[in-house]
Amino acid sequence: MPNVGKSTLFNALLKKQQALAANYPFATIEPNVGIVPMPDERLVKLAEIVAVEESPSLSSGSTGKPIRPPLRPAVVQFVDIAGLVKGAAEGAGLGNKFLSHIREVSVIAHVVRAFTDENVIREGSSDPENDYAVIQTELILADLQSAQNIESRSKNQEEKNILHRIVEGLNTGLPVRNIRFSEEEREFVRSLFFLTNKKEIIVLNVNEDEYTLANIPTVISRYADLLQVPESKFIVICAKIESELANLSGEEQKEYLKDLGLATSGLERLIQKAYEKLGLISFLTAGAKEVRAWTINKGSSAVQAAGEIHTDFMKKFIKAEVVSYEDYVAIGGRKKARELGKALLHGKEYIVQDGDVLEFKIGG
Repeated sequence: MPNVGKSTLFNALLKKQQALAANYPFATIEPNVGIVPMPDERLVKLAEIVAVEESPSLSSGSTGKPIRPPLRPAVVQFVDIAGLVKGAAEGAGLGNKFLSHIREVSVIAHVVRAFTDENVIREGSSDPENDYAVIQTELILADLQSAQNIESRSKNQEEKNILHRIVEGLNTGLPVRNIRFSEEEREFVRSLFFLTNKKEIIVLNVNEDEYTLANIPTVISRYADLLQVPESKFIVICAKIESELANLSGEEQKEYLKDLGLATSGLERLIQKAYEKLGLISFLTAGAKEVRAWTINKGSSAVQAAGEIHTDFMKKFIKAEVVSYEDYVAIGGRKKARELGKALLHGKEYIVQDGDVLEFKIGG
């Protein structure tokens, strides 16, 4: 819905005003795109170890102090899309244009207004349950129109049968993601980019006084029951507080969060949830030039991971030397891990785990 805190949240994500946060409907016309780094404390620890391990070549001369290599975290791309209103599927508001923007994303982070500030104008919004239902209905109606159009044009009977089942499900209010398909059928369905087949995160934008560690589980439980949605889909934030946090230094942020009883900000939890919902993990590389998190799909093999660094690495792949992040930190680096037999060599088929610290052996 408009005016639920999307652009305020987006601005906080970017830590600068790249999106227009204004107290009137449709303040966001074109989608704003932001590349947001994944919070990952592992990179800091790896860099500290590398600085010590490589200190002969990294020392800063006169002081002899080890130089920490630069950090390159993984990133998530967030798109701030304007609010939908009832009737969007038929073009209400700027509905058709906005629905097309949603079609291009992989995961929908649905911001739901759970705060009670009546100074912020409501545009078609009444309460969280109704607001969530309205948006779901608009997405279902848009998918229904798409499915019917594709079904009428298709000359493949198997595809027509799948589309007919989709139309039947949507007509009963069932999102495409909740319709059962075989793996082969699901591959075909994925190719059609239905809105309700996308993974979903529900971002509850709550009042300031509700935004405490002790209260968040209660809020999630209440809204999971109200909206009939699994608790695993929810993130609780207070966009107003997140906006204030974004303007503070790192130390000031920690103090502010400590007062709220929170270890991490809502933004960090949202970024991590998005990464998880996208089905992504990070493998790590640690060297004198940089310490970096590389993004791959969960279940990727070592040779696929090598291809993320350079496509030539896939052709010339020999082995991947793997040290788990836990071992790397506990032992104190790759050199000691090798001495203790904790640096293991694996072939192309090894399935990379989140946090693996990798070094690839590449042929000439």
